[in-house]
Amino acid sequence: MRIGIDLGGTKIEGIALANDGAIATRARVATPRSYEASVNAIADLVARIESTVGSVCPVGIGIPGAITPAGVVKNANSTWLNGRPLGTDLEARLARPVRLMNDANCFAISEAADGAAAGADVVFGVILGTGVGGGIVVGGTCLEGPNRIAGEWGHNPLPWMSADELPGRECYCGKRGCIETFLSGPSFERDFAELSGGVATSAAIAVAAADGDALAEQVLARYRDRLARALASLINVLDPNVIVLGGGMSNLPRLAELVDAILPRYVFSDSVATRVVKNRHGDSSGVRGAAWLWPVPPSRDDRQTATDA
Repeated sequence: MRIGIDLGGTKIEGIALANDGAIATRARVATPRSYEASVNAIADLVARIESTVGSVCPVGIGIPGAITPAGVVKNANSTWLNGRPLGTDLEARLARPVRLMNDANCFAISEAADGAAAGADVVFGVILGTGVGGGIVVGGTCLEGPNRIAGEWGHNPLPWMSADELPGRECYCGKRGCIETFLSGPSFERDFAELSGGVATSAAIAVAAADGDALAEQVLARYRDRLARALASLINVLDPNVIVLGGGMSNLPRLAELVDAILPRYVFSDSVATRVVKNRHGDSSGVRGAAWLWPVPPSRDDRQTATDA
């Protein structure tokens, strides 16, 4: 049994995950808006879960942003975490080692472990939500990189921009034309608003397209083509076995299937073996991946086999 914690901007969710991938218990609390209160809330949530399962468990935590080599949080949109030694402080509170990782990486770990990409050697997990991020898992191990930014494809330029896309929208990171400014949920809704003069949610746009609204279908087609271009550039570099789509935008009808069909237009290959699939665990992927930061220990039989060998 291990505990996974997903430290989100509005809620903190925790689960106890059994060795077979079953969730033994689940709990959540609202995310406080200060650092000290967030540390307290996580510690209290762990204690609550352990009281339910009746044992002390290893703890993994998915966070917005990343942990620097110096051990402090950076790039978190929950800004009160930035520059703070979250891992060190939680280890002191919980009196045990704690593993922390970027929440997009946790999503990728979850889907590679027992999700839509289970059994694949190289997996890229994509987050298409309020922002755009990702994580890379190779042979069951998440690649973070020396700068702790592996998988941050959302802050590369959208490839092969058309004349009407240039020079690209301004991004909060200070650049123009970032993939995130085209593929995030707010960007999709802004694209519809600019073309139609109206305001609608992503879900409403999808419904309108299904009902035959030509403008809504045009916006959806533009989104799928942009996603295919962005993923094709990633395939040209990483060449993963599976790309798993996550985040709110992954719920657009048949998104993975339709984007998969567009990829051959852009990938530098005469065939495309990479599969694009929707996630299996939905909103639970992040918290499950946090729990999987502690792998299943070998069974007694496995240890005996290794000793005999």
